[in-house]
Amino acid sequence: QVQLVESGGGLVQAGGSLRLSCAASGSIVSIVDMGWFRQAPGKQREMVAHISNGRSTYYADSVKGRFTISRDNTKNTVNLQMNTLKPEDTAVYYCARHPRRDHTGFWSATWGQGTQVTVSS
Repeated sequence: QVQLVESGGGLVQAGGSLRLSCAASGSIVSIVDMGWFRQAPGKQREMVAHISNGRSTYYADSVKGRFTISRDNTKNTVNLQMNTLKPEDTAVYYCARHPRRDHTGFWSATWGQGTQVTVSS
């Protein structure tokens, strides 16, 4: 059974940094695509970063140049380095294994429990 556990969230001032980590068990992160999503109150869950089972990465326009997704194969983790944080980055952040979107825009994946990131102005 695949389990994902996120850590590293918290409260930070605007302009600060946080590093999220997603520890996977029951799955090897180096051979599957992984993503980081976020969901703010009253908003839909959105993908902010994705890494393929190779080295290809994707970033939402809103975080491009500020966030970096990476894998640590020795620890079987996927990380999200978040710099120059803004109040609009405030959300619950979720790690996702093999995320897929259907024709309605609904995302399916194996999800972690989420970690809260709050950026104060």
